[in-house]
Amino acid sequence: MEPYVLEWLGLLVRWAHIVVGIAWIGASFYFVWLDDHLEPPKENPGRDGVAGELWAVHGGGFYRAEKFRLAPPQMPETLHWFKWEAYWTWFTGFALLMIVYYAGAELYLIDASRMAMTKWQAIGLGLGCLVAGLVAYEVLCRSPLGKSDAALAAVLFIVLCAAAWGLTQVFSGRGAFIHYGAILGTIMVANVAHVIIPGQRRMVQAMAAGRAPDPRDGQMGKQRSVHNTYFTLPVIFTMISSHYAFTFGSAWNWLVLVALTASGALIRVWFVLRHKGSAPSWPLALGLALLLLLAIFLSPREEKGAAVKLEDAQKIVEARCIACHAPKPTFPGIVETPKGILLDTPERIRAMATQIHQQAVVARAMPPGNLTGMTEEERQLLGRWHASCCRLP
Repeated sequence: MEPYVLEWLGLLVRWAHIVVGIAWIGASFYFVWLDDHLEPPKENPGRDGVAGELWAVHGGGFYRAEKFRLAPPQMPETLHWFKWEAYWTWFTGFALLMIVYYAGAELYLIDASRMAMTKWQAIGLGLGCLVAGLVAYEVLCRSPLGKSDAALAAVLFIVLCAAAWGLTQVFSGRGAFIHYGAILGTIMVANVAHVIIPGQRRMVQAMAAGRAPDPRDGQMGKQRSVHNTYFTLPVIFTMISSHYAFTFGSAWNWLVLVALTASGALIRVWFVLRHKGSAPSWPLALGLALLLLLAIFLSPREEKGAAVKLEDAQKIVEARCIACHAPKPTFPGIVETPKGILLDTPERIRAMATQIHQQAVVARAMPPGNLTGMTEEERQLLGRWHASCCRLP
């Protein structure tokens, strides 16, 4: 019954995570867009400390937004805060991490060929990585590097490269990618909880006391908001990466993670600059070029060697895959056949030849953590079987 309950928890928490994540990312993208489209007030420029304004039409109505340099002359009776979208995205994301990757650590987190660990050791290491990533980020932001956005960005990228490499040395590919995303997500929500919202509260308190707000709160909040917007696309990629084994299953998966992080950030840079008016094309071109080079780099190589019969491939599938991919799986913790892929007959094995080749030979993501001990010779044999029998002419 426990695996069935976990399946339901995973479904409901994932659903909630997507909903609140859309709310957070949507609000974040909207306010970046809003900030970059503000124009100087045309009526009484500089009135009451207004830095810019914007007119918009949506849903059958017209809207007028104004931004103050620090704060309005008088605080409004109702002030809307944007924080719970971020908090609930992290809460649901962490819950999903526990349900999928910690409860099922043997399947999705541990890879004995990388590092032999017990379940609790893997969970402890995963949690430690989240804390270490946040501490390293805060130390860098609060150091003298934090005064230079360009220098800070360069050092942060180097640290993220090191994190990508380190995670892939100790966890399975899936586990490494999701923890990389969880580190970024934890940093993002910490920026909201410990920098942006407290700074805004101090600004409100200063206004209520008749004092001028400290401009440093606005500056720090702005810096952390910029970091969050550039982290967003890489985090979204890690959320969906488990569906694409050719990324996390690559022998160079840490470089794949670094390249996709850089690509996502560059594409987001272009969109942010485009909001401000004329955007140079090089960030978008470089981001897309990275994606193209990555696709070429990860493309499968042609398997060479003697032809292999279906019967020989079937023996490997029955020994290494059928425990999960049967009408009634026998592997502990697996309630339903993963993705409905059945490999219990020769006809079904042949029909799924491309998926078998992609998952077991190219990405080497199956079996998960190589729990059933598929050998290198068996992977090569499956590759030759796919090349000799199942490839379309």
